[in-house]
Amino acid sequence: MTTIDKYIGAVGRRKTSVARVRITPAPKVSLTVNDKSFEEYFPTQMLRKTVMSVFENTPDKFAVTAKLNGGGISSQAEALRHGLSRAIVHHSPELRTKFKVKGYLKRDPRAKERRKFGLKKARKAPQWSKR
Repeated sequence: MTTIDKYIGAVGRRKTSVARVRITPAPKVSLTVNDKSFEEYFPTQMLRKTVMSVFENTPDKFAVTAKLNGGGISSQAEALRHGLSRAIVHHSPELRTKFKVKGYLKRDPRAKERRKFGLKKARKAPQWSKR
């Protein structure tokens, strides 16, 4: 967590995605992701809802700047949600229990399993023949 008098910074992660988030108190919610508008970066309503679900519980409004890299767009959205919730909890600790119950503060540990020698994928074996 980074706290400078101008902004609060946090890092959120999911799979191989990393979101570096900076929030600043503002009169209304505004999001900028990789120097693009929020709607431009996340084209589908589902991805936008994933990110904006953090602001449903917060009475405060923030201007958000985020740098995302790695992974796919879905895991980037979840990484952004993780980073935002960490930064907001740093700003107002009384929201911690709400975020914790919803699972926003936990880094989702699931990732792709590695491929094993002699197998086609992580668990898929080649076709077996008796003769």
